[in-house]
Amino acid sequence: MREQQSTNSAFHGVEFLPEDLGEGLNKTAMRVNEKYSSLPAEEKGIHIINIRAIEDIGYIQRESTLLNSLCQDPDANCKHGLYFRDGKRKVDYILVYHYKKSSVSKTLTRRIYHNDSSARSIKQDHQLPGTGGHLDVGESETHMDYHEDDKRFRREEYEGNLMEAGLELERDEDTKIHGVGFVKIHAPWNVLCREAEFLKLKMPTKKVYQINQAHGLLKKINSVIQKITEPIQPKVAEHKPETVKRLSYPFSREKQHFNVFFSSILLIQVYEILKRTTCTKAKYSMGITSLLANGVYSAAYPLHDLLCEEWASYGVFYKYQPIDLVRKYFGEKIGLYFAWLGVYTQMLIPASIVGVIVFLYGCATVDENIPSMEMCDERNNITMCPLCDNTCSYWKMSSSCATARASHLFDNPATVFFSVFMALWAATFMEHWKRKQMRLNYRWDLTGFEEEEAHPRAEYEAKVLEKSLRKEYIHKKTDKEKLTWKDRFPAYFTNFVGIIFMIGLTFAIVFGVIIYRISTAAALALSSTPSGRSSVRVTVTATAVIINLVVIIILDEVYGCIARWLTQIEVPKTDKNFEERLIFKAFLLKFVNAYTPIFYVAFFKGRFVGRPGDYVYIFHSFRMEECAPGGCLMELCIQLSIIMLGKQLIQNNLFEIGIPKMKKLIRYIKLKRQRSLDHEEHMKKKQRYEVDYNLEPFAGLTPEYMEMIIQFGFVTLFVASFPLAPLFALLNNIIEIRLDAKKFVTELRRPVAVRAKDIGIWYNILRGVGKLAVIINAFVISFTSDFIPRLVYLYMYSENGTMHGFVNHTLSSFNVSDFQGGTAPNDPMELGYEVQICRYKDYREPPWSENKYEISKDFWAVLAARLAFVIVFQNLVMFMSDFVDWIIPDIPKDISQQIHKEKVLMVEVFMKEEQGKLQMLETWKDKDMKKGENCNNHSPKLSRSQSGSMSSCHSYHIDV
Repeated sequence: MREQQSTNSAFHGVEFLPEDLGEGLNKTAMRVNEKYSSLPAEEKGIHIINIRAIEDIGYIQRESTLLNSLCQDPDANCKHGLYFRDGKRKVDYILVYHYKKSSVSKTLTRRIYHNDSSARSIKQDHQLPGTGGHLDVGESETHMDYHEDDKRFRREEYEGNLMEAGLELERDEDTKIHGVGFVKIHAPWNVLCREAEFLKLKMPTKKVYQINQAHGLLKKINSVIQKITEPIQPKVAEHKPETVKRLSYPFSREKQHFNVFFSSILLIQVYEILKRTTCTKAKYSMGITSLLANGVYSAAYPLHDLLCEEWASYGVFYKYQPIDLVRKYFGEKIGLYFAWLGVYTQMLIPASIVGVIVFLYGCATVDENIPSMEMCDERNNITMCPLCDNTCSYWKMSSSCATARASHLFDNPATVFFSVFMALWAATFMEHWKRKQMRLNYRWDLTGFEEEEAHPRAEYEAKVLEKSLRKEYIHKKTDKEKLTWKDRFPAYFTNFVGIIFMIGLTFAIVFGVIIYRISTAAALALSSTPSGRSSVRVTVTATAVIINLVVIIILDEVYGCIARWLTQIEVPKTDKNFEERLIFKAFLLKFVNAYTPIFYVAFFKGRFVGRPGDYVYIFHSFRMEECAPGGCLMELCIQLSIIMLGKQLIQNNLFEIGIPKMKKLIRYIKLKRQRSLDHEEHMKKKQRYEVDYNLEPFAGLTPEYMEMIIQFGFVTLFVASFPLAPLFALLNNIIEIRLDAKKFVTELRRPVAVRAKDIGIWYNILRGVGKLAVIINAFVISFTSDFIPRLVYLYMYSENGTMHGFVNHTLSSFNVSDFQGGTAPNDPMELGYEVQICRYKDYREPPWSENKYEISKDFWAVLAARLAFVIVFQNLVMFMSDFVDWIIPDIPKDISQQIHKEKVLMVEVFMKEEQGKLQMLETWKDKDMKKGENCNNHSPKLSRSQSGSMSSCHSYHIDV
């Protein structure tokens, strides 16, 4: 009966094969039988034709041709490490474990290594083929550790369960890495088909349809754009514009018109089996995550098998990325990251152009700026009050001429326009990415994809087990347990206290830098040289920013580790929950760490200084620092530019290159020390999986996204003070794309492919940063720059409608006789004349007024104008951003039409198939009835001997 079912299944499969597969079917079956001879006997007859159908349509030949034509193996000597010892079955996954290798086991290992290949394929009690199988050496060695035995038993059971699940395994302990064993895993085609159906993976079919093409003027524009951008397109077949697309449908073993299993899909299927298969010899079921957490296996990873010249190379920095190829190799989640990074970098181009134009406008108009000309004019003879007590003396405003002229480069009317432009740019970027993401979902067949409930993490299962055992010990009964908020309350409390402490630490460090600035300024004021005294402000600002940069880089690494630890003690249930909580904590801490010094300069420096004769002091000793006469915007620009460029150059680039290489070198030195001095072992050829084992484990995309989100904040949050920020971000990202690509291919182990249809929580963070940027830029323009005071003076106080007299209007007067005791300058005659009245920047009543040194009405007028500007700017830009969001549809019109068309065509295809099946069944019935009638006509009388021939006549259709 099993043979009859197999024959029927095979015959059923032939009916749906392509026409060109009809000829030479016997040769095809022979080749498949030879290639997949390792399949279980009861499954060979069922799936041989099906597997060959998928292969002929294009999986093996087409996929390998595509990858090999673009890529080269980074180590040709490791090519054989990509396959089993038979040279036919490809290694899909690697499990790594540590073992104690004695002299006896080494001798026996060599003996097995020199045995013939047939001896390796013997499976007895789940004994894996290959070298270094778990022999009976452990029984002769009395020094084996109990824990090592326990791990070995768990590995044996787990590997046996994997083979029962249909995977093929081969062990290799005869490697150049001493004490490390490898288990190679291969997934046969019948297993891949089973998993694809189980996971409901949408696979492309043989049915193709035409994609709607543009017509008329739009078609001509697209053709011109394609010709212009042709030199910067990657030379890959996948990147060429397609006029047809294959229909996709959830995989079914009954349907024989599916096209390919590409690399990342295969890894998803194998990893799902590894997670689903458990080891029950422990106190609770242990999947691969639990086995890794408990040290039964030390690593689990797929192998690298390509190095893309059209992607992971600095020589192609000017080209688009082959995103489809990246997705096929790494999976959708990593593919979406590089697609998002490419879109973000592309959108920085117009922002950079506009920023450069704004900067050039400031350079062109600096000589026409009346306020800076007045500050530089020595004929005005404006004497300013001392910047510190005792040691600082009076100084001329003209000495800050360079700072005033430089401030105009970034503080000019074009800055307001650029702030509005960047707010709209951020909204456009988000909408453009949503549309691009939808196009990728359509192209990658993710339109109907829904994430299923993920497997619990090993730490969560261990905690649940601990809770269950505790209750069982107390109550003698257990139900299905789970962790509640009461179980996590200590962790929540620790998280809250820890985050508050880390934020407080950041504020304390910034406060310490403020003390450094004040004390250093006072110390440098004692300089005997005039040049030293004149450069106090620049020296203090530059050194303080460098200190801030070093502290930010150090705390970034510390906060990353602390955020991970705080998330681990919460024991989230799934990897997705763990990742989202980790992202939230890490972003909060790193955001505060990176932007606190900038917030201080933008909104707090010079706001709480007091006035001459009544200054505000810290610890009754340090006087709060003031802004320059031209405002704090120039200092904010210096702070922002040094921190942004320093983080990009040191942290994002040097660290990403240096740290992985350093870790790789350390692992190589350790493994070299552990190697045996045996010459035979030293001369072994290095396998591909040994090379990958020396690579750094993949730690997720959180660090990659985090550095880009922080950079996005630099580009948008304070762009009013630094219009060149988009340009520097663009230059960094051009290198960052290729740097990340090279790191993923050569420095990291190949990550497990993960399916995803969006970038997850990062999109919400981007939207939040974009909304916050509107508010911050409104306050920077109104409170940090002199844009509003200039408008107020121009339209309310100017006598001739020009900016002449603006500098004098913003300065208040102070009588030097009103200094508090011990605060007057030690050398009041340093300028060569006696000073009676000094000036300071503020809106206060003069000393000859009845309410001397009180806040004047001009201050309230300027404050009202500033607040009005914040309200108008914020609401206007928010409205324009929401309008852009509303007017641009999230789903492109052509994509929505194609999705609808694909659904309609898919229904038609399967309706025709069902009709074909019905017609086939009716044909079989008619033939069966005719043959039955012929048998009855020729044999009117049945005897015992004739009945056998009659039954064989009726069963003829089964033999077909």
